[in-house]
Amino acid sequence: MSLRVAYQMDPIETVDIFADSTFRIALEGQKRGHKTWVYSPDKLAFHDGRVTARARPVTLAQVKGAHVDAGAEEELDLGTVDVVWLRQDPPFDMGYITTTHLLDMIHPQTLVVNDPFWVRNFPEKLLVLQFPDLTPPTLIARDLATIRAFKATHGDVILKPLYGNGGAGVFRLDPNDRNLSSLHELFTGINREPLIVQKFLAAVSAGDKRIILVDGEPIGAINRVPAQGETRSNMHVGGRPEPVTLTARDHEICAAIGPLLREKGQIFVGIDVIGEYLTEINVTSPTGLQELERFDGTNGAALIWEAIEAKRP
Repeated sequence: MSLRVAYQMDPIETVDIFADSTFRIALEGQKRGHKTWVYSPDKLAFHDGRVTARARPVTLAQVKGAHVDAGAEEELDLGTVDVVWLRQDPPFDMGYITTTHLLDMIHPQTLVVNDPFWVRNFPEKLLVLQFPDLTPPTLIARDLATIRAFKATHGDVILKPLYGNGGAGVFRLDPNDRNLSSLHELFTGINREPLIVQKFLAAVSAGDKRIILVDGEPIGAINRVPAQGETRSNMHVGGRPEPVTLTARDHEICAAIGPLLREKGQIFVGIDVIGEYLTEINVTSPTGLQELERFDGTNGAALIWEAIEAKRP
């Protein structure tokens, strides 16, 4: 099977070819004979009843400094390709949301991965609210008095922007902290969105587990351990990836959320688990494929393509 595949992503020239999951997926797709184009979100357009992108055909190689050979930019009718990957990194802002509306117009005739309607309606930190038995105590609020009351109840909390990513803007406020008012002023001065506050989980010192699910089924996990003196475990901010196995609780969490992810067309998902608790369900641009492959040999990119190819008979 040879598919025509377009990737909506951040500039491919600047990705870390030994860590980036989109690059690994595209490289695996090329190996399987799929023709590859890339384009950035600002190149997406709707006109004359068509959804198009100013895209470049590319040939990829896992060679540092020579990982992409790109052809000339061309207008690509996305309704004529087999698969479009929605893979640009957040921020999950109105620009991002607009791209999901445009890609909705070609899906499912063109398979968009992940399904853009549900990417739009499943923000990472909101989807988990549907599973209160799996998550730590969580508050979504903008009102300072409400946040204060939650902090008074739980003492030690994590405060972060609702639509943030990569560990940016994540603060731990312990019982002695005096910065809540200042942080509230800072965040509310930047945007009009609520904040998310969660009870601090001391188990994060042992790592924040990223479990990768393909079409609702777990295929493996990596553990991300915070750097010395850090609360955040994200690899973007110095978290150290380590091999890890799935526990009975991890399988319980995956069994609870997997059917919903499969039903809603979320083929490649990364969930975050700290100790016994689910903290995020990442559907926009999850990572971890290359680390998982290095640690235990699991070729997650191949498993993802097998799931996609089964949907493109």
